[in-house]
Amino acid sequence: MGVLKHIGGIAWCVGIAVFIGLILWSGYREVGSALISVGWGLLFVVLTRIATVSVAGAGWWTLLPAPSPVALRTAVLIRFIREAVNSLLPFTQVAGDFVGARLLTFWAVPGPLAGASIIIDVLVQAATLFLFTGLGLAMLIALGADETVVWIAATGLALAIPMLGGFYFVQRESGRRLFYFVLNSLNLDAKWGVLGTLDAVYQSLAGIYARRSNLAASTQVHILGWLIGIGEVWFALAWMGHPVSIGDALVIESLTQAVRAGAFMIPSAIGAQEAGLILLCGIFGVPPDEALALSLIKRAADVIVGVPGLIALQIMEGGRLAANARP
Repeated sequence: MGVLKHIGGIAWCVGIAVFIGLILWSGYREVGSALISVGWGLLFVVLTRIATVSVAGAGWWTLLPAPSPVALRTAVLIRFIREAVNSLLPFTQVAGDFVGARLLTFWAVPGPLAGASIIIDVLVQAATLFLFTGLGLAMLIALGADETVVWIAATGLALAIPMLGGFYFVQRESGRRLFYFVLNSLNLDAKWGVLGTLDAVYQSLAGIYARRSNLAASTQVHILGWLIGIGEVWFALAWMGHPVSIGDALVIESLTQAVRAGAFMIPSAIGAQEAGLILLCGIFGVPPDEALALSLIKRAADVIVGVPGLIALQIMEGGRLAANARP
């Protein structure tokens, strides 16, 4: 976590500088006016965000073996905490997943199983985002967008294929053999005794992958979550007085999420999200100030939905410390 904090802190500073520069370039008064014009539309954006995170939590819970010691509502709560850490704290956008794995052990879930469920959940999210982005790209082509924009989006999507394949590869038996080779070459097992834990994680990974019906259900649930997320763009721009079609909102949301995923080393993808939205919204005639206002609305939803998650995290950790302190 210390390394993630330092990397995230540097990337965060750079992102903030880009963010401020874009605001000044677009005109802070214009951005502010567009933001204020949303009014009660923010409520619908927040409700959409709550729905998407809840669905993502259900998709993660589906991966756990039955009967699970973790109730659905608990998995959803931890998923909100994962989202809060990834969105609001100055870490890279994977820190919340480490936190989620730790919290899962509070419900007597073995550490290797908790970690394995998070690893596969992240892969399922990434794979379904790939499909969602592919749908957005297909819609972009159908709408007759500029070939340069299509080429950039298609190139980014193509680059994601080897990354997804590599992430899956390291979770299988061949990946375990690779880790064994590296750990033995560096003599790390003799120092830390990590091979036993590694074996336990891979056994849990294999067990989750063996439940193909659960894996398929999780995939379907995550796809549903991405589709629900289209509402954030649609509601925000409609209340801003610049309505777009569902197809347009699909393109903007899917490719924005792809930009955020690609900028996972930057906390909250700050700066990257704003630049992406300016480009994508511009395709549909949405001016930069309104595109930045849309980004700020999304970030307001991050805060409104995320702060309760951070409070819940403190309560859980405090309760754990208190329990461990009892004689």
